[in-house]
Amino acid sequence: MKLDMIKLDGSTAGSVDLGEDIFDLDPRADILHRVVRWQRNKAQAGTHKVKTRSEVKYSTKKIYRQKGTGGARHGARSAPIFRGGGIYKGPVVRSHAHDLPKKVRALGLKHALSAKARAGELVIIEDISGVTKTGTLAKQVKDLGWKRALIIDGAEVNADFAKAARNIEGLDVLPTMGANVYDILKRDTLVITKAGVEALEARFK
Repeated sequence: MKLDMIKLDGSTAGSVDLGEDIFDLDPRADILHRVVRWQRNKAQAGTHKVKTRSEVKYSTKKIYRQKGTGGARHGARSAPIFRGGGIYKGPVVRSHAHDLPKKVRALGLKHALSAKARAGELVIIEDISGVTKTGTLAKQVKDLGWKRALIIDGAEVNADFAKAARNIEGLDVLPTMGANVYDILKRDTLVITKAGVEALEARFK
């Protein structure tokens, strides 16, 4: 499939051929959901922790006699039924990550790229080099109408551009290897450089 290519100033720069096996698939919500869930669970810290009955600091002395009080029988004050007692089956430190086949992960990225292309939210830009000032870049981004955009460059992001873009709200810049389903779907506009397109197509070969 062919798509028009532009420059940062908004002028046209010809067209580019995009692989139909990457940018022209019929997006499947179930695959996208699986990959996003895998990403977010893997990123979750899992540092939540409560104290169990054996960890709270209380005397283990029996609080009152077994019989004759008219109340329920109890041992230590650390029982979960009491205020300040241990928590029964509460969260513990653990990893929330789960396995997902590499083929599904790769397919999810292809479907995310295709979803942006189908929605008309994919922009191919010729180059992002030559920008050194945040103010200049912010004006160009505003003129292009990018409010929440993700820019994917080649193997390495242009250092001057990354420095100029890091203080612009709603603008993220990633190298090709950093491209992921969650960040692509989170932003309204996906911008890929010509070098980024070539690197993405090489990544899936």
